[in-house]
Amino acid sequence: MFYESEIKCYIRVPPNLFGGDTKDAIAKTLNEQFEGFISKDLGIVIFVSEIVDIGEGVIIPGDGAAYYETMFKVYTFKPEVNEVILGKITDIADFGAFIEVGPLDGMIHISQTMDDFVSFSKSNVLTGRDSKRVLRVNDICRARIIAVSYKEVTNPKIGLTMRQSSLGNITWIDQENKKEKEKKVKVEKEK
Repeated sequence: MFYESEIKCYIRVPPNLFGGDTKDAIAKTLNEQFEGFISKDLGIVIFVSEIVDIGEGVIIPGDGAAYYETMFKVYTFKPEVNEVILGKITDIADFGAFIEVGPLDGMIHISQTMDDFVSFSKSNVLTGRDSKRVLRVNDICRARIIAVSYKEVTNPKIGLTMRQSSLGNITWIDQENKKEKEKKVKVEKEK
């Protein structure tokens, strides 16, 4: 899920940025410091959207830089368990598929790709034995997040499933919806 968060902290502005506008110097420093920052509480910072307030600068002896208490807004992406996402398959391996989840790739284990026995071909395609459903790179899919791990803070892991109703390749979902409509029409005609 994408969020807008407000953060307040001291921003260090190095002496080489003193000659210009203070707000521009703080904006440059904020973007360098926070863009791509990952934390369990915030998620992944996409970008700094706005500087709300800048306090008085303080110089700490021996440092030479100025520190400004700054309130600013950031846009973040924080995946939540049970969230349903829409993404594109970026890679397929013998153990599953990777799907674009915001700025990250999530992993769908082969057992979670479809409700069928799934086989992997050397052409990077997953195929269901009975359903004949096929999953390829660049397919657009709907999946549910079942696990989020920040064990390695710089490389969070997202586990996904597509085995529930209304999840999977968008073409599969469209086919299922079409079949359901046809069944309803048939039942209505029989009445």
